[in-house]
Amino acid sequence: MKQEIIIIGGGVIGLLSAYQLASAGLRVVLLESGETGAEASWAGGGIVSPLYPWRYSSAVTALAHWSQDFYPGFGDSLHEQTGIDPEVHETGLYWLDLHDEDEALGWAERQGRPLQRVAMERVRAAVPALGEGFSKAVFMPGVANVRNPRLLRALREALARMTNVRVVAHCPVTGFVREGGRILGVQTAQGDMRAERVVVAAGAWSGELLATLGLALPVKPMKGQMILFKCAEDFLPSMVLAKRRYAIPRRDGHVLVGSTLEDVGFDKTPTEDALDSLRATAAELLPALADAEVVRHWAGLRPGSPEGIPYIGEVPGFEGLWLNCGHFRNGLVLAPASCQLLAELMIGREPTLDPAPYAPLGRMQQAVL
Repeated sequence: MKQEIIIIGGGVIGLLSAYQLASAGLRVVLLESGETGAEASWAGGGIVSPLYPWRYSSAVTALAHWSQDFYPGFGDSLHEQTGIDPEVHETGLYWLDLHDEDEALGWAERQGRPLQRVAMERVRAAVPALGEGFSKAVFMPGVANVRNPRLLRALREALARMTNVRVVAHCPVTGFVREGGRILGVQTAQGDMRAERVVVAAGAWSGELLATLGLALPVKPMKGQMILFKCAEDFLPSMVLAKRRYAIPRRDGHVLVGSTLEDVGFDKTPTEDALDSLRATAAELLPALADAEVVRHWAGLRPGSPEGIPYIGEVPGFEGLWLNCGHFRNGLVLAPASCQLLAELMIGREPTLDPAPYAPLGRMQQAVL
């Protein structure tokens, strides 16, 4: 049976796109080259906020705010449906020693977000493990982190219970089935598969896939490395962020520290240099971690894009080809709004958010073949 939609990519964007489209009654096949949820979505920290939200464009802000408001209820809904708790954990977030603190506060006032200056004595009382080398702080209550591996498991389980979704792992897509200006399906290691529409949600690999059509999509891999500690459950009550690095507490006492930002192509090998750098960050932020054992150290590949603005919508000149990719450092943050918008556009519903900033039209080029 010809499917209505093929989605390429089994990260959070692909899985949640499939969930939204299938929930609307469409027949969906999701194709993943490896295991679903094993790349950037698994490797990220899961902060439900851009690291420095005031430094982003209004396009990113609109997606982030919608998603932040959506996540708590969505986490509860997935838990109820699947028995797997994504652990949307509201801890608040402290930013330490910002050079653009005034800009941050001005942005928060304009956006109606509850960001405020906090005296360091109050910060140290709230986060006793914090290091001594910080002089000022701002705090936003209500900021959550999601335990992304569990979110991915919950999404996979939710899809497994839907009769109009088929997930095919270990099925790399090598190209597209094309007739004139229309995309009719995909070429895979298992043969051609046809569908009325194809969605590219392949993260850092999206640009390479579209290059097979002679399209230049400016999405490329940007490596990020992280480390994980196991601490007491009350060791770190809030997320803390300084000098572009952060510490994130999970409910069970695990603490993530990250991350690097490296332009090294598709190499995702963890390195000793990064391990040393991340350990130094951990000890500076939370000195008790200086002697703690690193439980795990890993790397993932973010889908880097200009200004971090994702591509969401149909590709002009290629009827039936849709994008939901290029979320850079904010895939987990922006996923709910991005996938909601994609589904609305594909179904023909009035979109919740203005789709214009994310439209591929004018933001990508036909490459010279």
